[in-house]
Amino acid sequence: MRRVSEDDPYLWLEDVEGAEALEWVAERNAETRAELAADAGFDARKQRLREVLDASDRIPYTTRRGAYLYNFWRDADHVRGVWRRTTLEQYRKDLPEWEVLLDVDALAAAEGEKWMWAGARVRRPGYDRALVCLSRDGGDAVVVREYDLASRAFVEDGFRVAEGKTRIGWIDDDTVFVGAELGPDSVTDSGYPRTVRRWRRGTPLEDAALVFEAETADVSAWGTHDPTPGYERDFVGRSLDFFRSEQFLLAADGTLVRIDVPEDAEAYAHRDHLVVTLKSDWLGHRAGSLLAFGFDAFLAGGRDAEVLFAPDPRTALAGHSWTRRHLILETMRDVTTHIEVLTPAPGGGWTREPLADVPALSAVSVVDTDPDVSDEYFLDVSGFLQPSTLHRGVVGGDSEILKEAPARFDTAGLAVAQHFATSRDGTRVPYFVIGPDHASTGPGPALLYGYGGFEVSLTPFYGAVTGRGWLERGGTHVIANIRGGGEYGPAWHQAALGAHRTRAFDDFAAVAEDLVARGITTPAMLGAAGGSNGGLLMGAMLTRHPELFGAIVAQVPLLDMLRFHRLLAGASWIAEYGDPDDEADRAHLGALSPYHRLAADRTYPPVLLMTSTRDDRVHPGHARKAAARLRELGHRVLFHENTGGGHAGAGDNEQSAHNNALVHTFLWRNLGT
Repeated sequence: MRRVSEDDPYLWLEDVEGAEALEWVAERNAETRAELAADAGFDARKQRLREVLDASDRIPYTTRRGAYLYNFWRDADHVRGVWRRTTLEQYRKDLPEWEVLLDVDALAAAEGEKWMWAGARVRRPGYDRALVCLSRDGGDAVVVREYDLASRAFVEDGFRVAEGKTRIGWIDDDTVFVGAELGPDSVTDSGYPRTVRRWRRGTPLEDAALVFEAETADVSAWGTHDPTPGYERDFVGRSLDFFRSEQFLLAADGTLVRIDVPEDAEAYAHRDHLVVTLKSDWLGHRAGSLLAFGFDAFLAGGRDAEVLFAPDPRTALAGHSWTRRHLILETMRDVTTHIEVLTPAPGGGWTREPLADVPALSAVSVVDTDPDVSDEYFLDVSGFLQPSTLHRGVVGGDSEILKEAPARFDTAGLAVAQHFATSRDGTRVPYFVIGPDHASTGPGPALLYGYGGFEVSLTPFYGAVTGRGWLERGGTHVIANIRGGGEYGPAWHQAALGAHRTRAFDDFAAVAEDLVARGITTPAMLGAAGGSNGGLLMGAMLTRHPELFGAIVAQVPLLDMLRFHRLLAGASWIAEYGDPDDEADRAHLGALSPYHRLAADRTYPPVLLMTSTRDDRVHPGHARKAAARLRELGHRVLFHENTGGGHAGAGDNEQSAHNNALVHTFLWRNLGT
């Protein structure tokens, strides 16, 4: 097998804005446009997908801040979107009256910039000012501007930070913690802030007092203030890598008191509690457990924990959220979610009771709570064929249905099933199948999706775009819960780290083979799709198991595993994959790297590679170089690079509809009957 040498002939395609590279991108985009966008059904397909994305009767999910519910909204009339708020009384109505706080389209037009919304840090407890983050065309880097919610205007002499991967948060009315790019020594090798400063209003950022500093080899540093009345505390910390961190209580005199939990644990303070999520065994408790300690007792050396959740081989922690007096616990059992309420008892211990019934093969998630004030909660319940229903309730009181999303695609004849495939090493791998009854229809086109990394779990969801673009036309959609994800807790993730990444690849291939064995599809009618780390998975399927698939789509993919650490945020993922500069890791990374496994003497299925010029997380060079290499070797490849959109690949609903129409046109051309 011919491999790409260290003298990579396509390094010039890593020059993101280089004239030669952009000319090459334009040529590839034109080829893809001519082949896919010129398809007779493309425009109609794109329009139907755009209708889903722009629909005015979508659920406008909100975040409570004081008396108001805040929402960010995009549709056909608000391409870049509006930040707005309303009251609960209004929100209960079919057509609430919204107070628009910031019109991003108007701001972009006035300033001649392709601004995109990147969130806001609203000051507690007054909820009167915000630190608004704006991204240029979808990148992770943002500019920060202080915003007055009463006057609905930016504060002329307020806090402002130039573009960068800034971390910022309120301490009090006139002070913030900030990590910003202030020269080459102020960022880590991963491109994130290395320092934490206490910045007072009206003073230059460069003069802000340094309170904490991470190492250059760390991922990032951070600082945060807890404004909970009676529990005001400051914390700083550093991310040693993607999964390990150190956290300190920052005393008023600048003294640092380490929160002495394992480096791979997640820990935070909530009122009297220190809450710890374990990723490895500790103090006799299993990895995946959720523990609560008395905060002051823990700092004094006490290690007696209340066990809020303990995993078993089929059940894992999915998340948790506080209300004023309770903890809402989300768990997964064989990737179906369950939810219950835990309440600390006055004499010690916790009581438990179910919060809501969740249909089988469905998902429930806590959308919002208000832990400072009340026991209010908002829950979203959905399934693969079940549109979302938004519930509001008060723990111990009544609940109500606030919003119900309408059906977006025809589900007649469709069903959902869960199966288990057996991977190469005997591991049972769950996967969901959404589609027609193949016992009566026989094999048909199927699309297999996976991710398998960073402890990300793929739970049931209502995918209207996939429903219209794939299911409604007779296709079957399959979600593979492979190792590397978090579906069965930390061990499921850790099983596919580093040199063991091939286990995730084996799991995905096992699901593909099981689909054929069950008569659901055939290799010629089976497509695979994934993005980001899932794009690495697609590259692995292309180069390791091309015989299993009739077409492959890789979006914003990670493909060059020998240079990923030198490109944008890549150094932050060394803990997941390994270090190419470490000889102990370089061998397995070279063997994993799809870019370096491409060969002329293999038969590959057609492949569509998609990326974004403005992706400042996974470098567009990964997709560009792989496409160039495939073309050189004489293989069928289409390439599409959106000029904006960042790591999401699309900056607005028009771009998203276009990208999805390209994907579904490509898949139906190669897999459809």
